[in-house]
Amino acid sequence: MNQEQIRQLLEQVASGNLEPDKALEQLRDLPFENLGFAHIDHHRALRTGFPEVIFGQGKTREQILSIAERIIEHGSQMLATRLAEDAAQALVERFPQAEYDTLARTVLVPAPQTPPQTGLVAVVSAGTSDLPVAREAVVTAQAMGAHVEEIYDVGVAGLHRLLAYREQLQKARVIVVVAGMEGALASVVGGLVDIPVVAVPTSVGYGASFQGVAALLAMLNSCASGVVVVNIDNGFGAGYAAALINRGAGDGT
Repeated sequence: MNQEQIRQLLEQVASGNLEPDKALEQLRDLPFENLGFAHIDHHRALRTGFPEVIFGQGKTREQILSIAERIIEHGSQMLATRLAEDAAQALVERFPQAEYDTLARTVLVPAPQTPPQTGLVAVVSAGTSDLPVAREAVVTAQAMGAHVEEIYDVGVAGLHRLLAYREQLQKARVIVVVAGMEGALASVVGGLVDIPVVAVPTSVGYGASFQGVAALLAMLNSCASGVVVVNIDNGFGAGYAAALINRGAGDGT
């Protein structure tokens, strides 16, 4: 439940169109709801502007469905990430309006009233192998209200490909750069723009990449100012951070 929903609820009570007990029933699960195996944070949208997101990895299909049902019943959008195929299919069958991204392994059920996407977040990947992580960032940022443009397979092995998108990059409010191997693309992009760059190391690469540790260390040691780094393969975290930056830029803050 977000601020606008609570405002409407209070206005209905004030106007006499809703009994206080009915309003109390809708508010009874704030700030959280205990399902035994999970405490659902229904208060999160009020605090942060965005509802709780389900991290699907390690959860059973039944647990994911139960949490999703309660989030949606409270009028919030529902985003679930890192889903096994059976759990994703179960969500799609339960919620016909669900949007399943097989590459990102996400399912999004939009809220009944979804505001238009604003601003511009650019998501850039070094290679096609980085797309699952990049798509997770895209889906997350879009779910959080950002307009997203995708630029894929423009790694440093063919730098001219990236330079062809330089004007598009400079129009963004924030850029997410997803790269494995040696992770050099984040530094290159950071040296071309005057906006924040959220770098995402991926576990893509040969043996000495150490499942993304090489890219992580390279990004952390970038000499390009304005580059910040999230964890290995954390497309969700990058998309979320980018959406927050995008929202703040739109507010003039």
